[in-house]
Amino acid sequence: MKYILPVILLAIGLSNCSKKTIYPLGVFQEEKAPVAPDYSKSYYWAALPNKEDKADVTPKKLKDEQKNAAVDVFFMYPTIYTGEKGDDQWNAPVNDPAFNKRVDESTIQFQASVFNGVGKIYAPRYRQAHITAYYEQDKEMSKKVFDLAYEDLKKAFQYYLDHYNNGRPIIIASHSQGTTHGIRLMKDFFDGQELQQQLVAAYLVGIPVAKDQYENIPVCETPTQIGCFCTWRTFEEGHHPKSFVSEKIAVTNPLTWTTSEDYAPHDLNKGGVLRKINKIYPNLTSARIVAEKGILWATKPKFFGSFLLKTKNYHIADFNFYYLNVRENAVLRAQHFMEGK
Repeated sequence: MKYILPVILLAIGLSNCSKKTIYPLGVFQEEKAPVAPDYSKSYYWAALPNKEDKADVTPKKLKDEQKNAAVDVFFMYPTIYTGEKGDDQWNAPVNDPAFNKRVDESTIQFQASVFNGVGKIYAPRYRQAHITAYYEQDKEMSKKVFDLAYEDLKKAFQYYLDHYNNGRPIIIASHSQGTTHGIRLMKDFFDGQELQQQLVAAYLVGIPVAKDQYENIPVCETPTQIGCFCTWRTFEEGHHPKSFVSEKIAVTNPLTWTTSEDYAPHDLNKGGVLRKINKIYPNLTSARIVAEKGILWATKPKFFGSFLLKTKNYHIADFNFYYLNVRENAVLRAQHFMEGK
């Protein structure tokens, strides 16, 4: 039994899945929400280029290139907030050291670190929505919960622009709830805006993004295209999820970086990361776009204990199955952006 949990959690420590989900007590009340983050203080950033944090780590033989990077990466992390017994908050407390540690040791270490080979990483802490807000029947309340979370990220990004960016090229990266908010952030700051000229690319992963989501920002069609967005949601090959599927949902193949439905075999996968950040698993899995569903299929990965992996939804490892491919593609797009500039 001791191997079951690490196998299922796969890649990012996944505090959001390693703890039992507990519904918050009562209803959302904005006036009782956790204290808002102050982005002038480094404490409220899970990652900053000028401080030591989990976004600095790399698998063996890779190097953290943030110090000399010409590009910035603004990273929005996924849902980690599942609550504790007795909690009455619908939004995460950013002053809770234990919660922040869960964020840092999971998504920041295993997802944000993908991008330390290309840019300086900025990852704000935010009062993210409790995971059950996605399933809450009171949609009006749920919207308020997500709006509060987004307002934090919006303020963080504006603070980043005002104090850190200095006109540098930008990569937007996000996963799951981070992408829920990233979709809005792209619309508010980039789509048809002057800042779009600074956009290298966006990696909006783990949440459905419509092909026509933006008026001026297309889906990435080639590995070197800039000013576009990449997106995918990973399931075991042959699995057909019943919800959130549509031919209108954009999908990028993270092995070929096209929208073609051609099968991309294992040997195109330069390496994924599972439970230990320092170990790369080459040829970990394949990738195939199922356009009519708006999803990505991956063959079941093989590793010690993988026979215990029963889930067919690989959402948890959207980035990690393709760790090196994403890392190298971000570098490639940044190079093309700088050459064009």
